[in-house]
Amino acid sequence: MNKRSVGAQKEALAAEFLKSRGYRILEMNYRCRQGELDIVAQKEDTLVIAEVKFRSGTACGDPAEAVDGRKQYKICRVTLDYLMRHPQYQEKPCRFDVISIYGDGQIRHIEDAFMFQG
Repeated sequence: MNKRSVGAQKEALAAEFLKSRGYRILEMNYRCRQGELDIVAQKEDTLVIAEVKFRSGTACGDPAEAVDGRKQYKICRVTLDYLMRHPQYQEKPCRFDVISIYGDGQIRHIEDAFMFQG
């Protein structure tokens, strides 16, 4: 299985995880020139941008550690594009989450993992 298909499988697993906790999935793999958002969801009145990271083991560190400052900045830039194209969400609070998926199937959801970087 290649990286792309593994990524798609883990993102689908993360989406199901969020749905089971009351989130409504608005979009998967939103792409624009600046990059991609893994999951765009809504919980109550809050827009949630979720970055999904998978690691089969911990030799390379925790999956969430891969969402460094550079990646956070990129996610924020893509979010601005998303909001520009979806004005109905522009006035809603927005939160950035990270979902770590481990090789043993464990899922860790970090809500409000980082702040907007403009």
